Amino acid sequence: MARVDRRAERRKRHLRVRKRVTGTAERPRLCVRKSLRHVYAQLVDDQAGRVLVTASTLDPAVRGDVHGRNVDAAGKVGALIAARAAEKGIEHAVFDRGGYPYHGVVAALADACREGGLRF
Repeated sequence: MARVDRRAERRKRHLRVRKRVTGTAERPRLCVRKSLRHVYAQLVDDQAGRVLVTASTLDPAVRGDVHGRNVDAAGKVGALIAARAAEKGIEHAVFDRGGYPYHGVVAALADACREGGLRF
């Protein structure tokens, strides 16, 4: 039996979703990226090709409070990106889970964003 390349499968899922999901200045794309140690989130305006807001577990506002990439860390990153989006006047976004399953870290980040006032 052949081994499944999980990274390649995730990339295929992400490209399939990205065909339909694009961000604008009024409704940017909230994209999530996970590494083995950290969680990253960005609000992206695809039409202008700009990153509007960013947050991650490497951010000084979050770094001292979290240890590793877990649900608690993702919740803090989600709350931080929602607060930064509110500062810039962004209320709506399109959620791009990056080809990852919607549970655990990804779901915690999305829920924290919703609690912070970001709607998608």
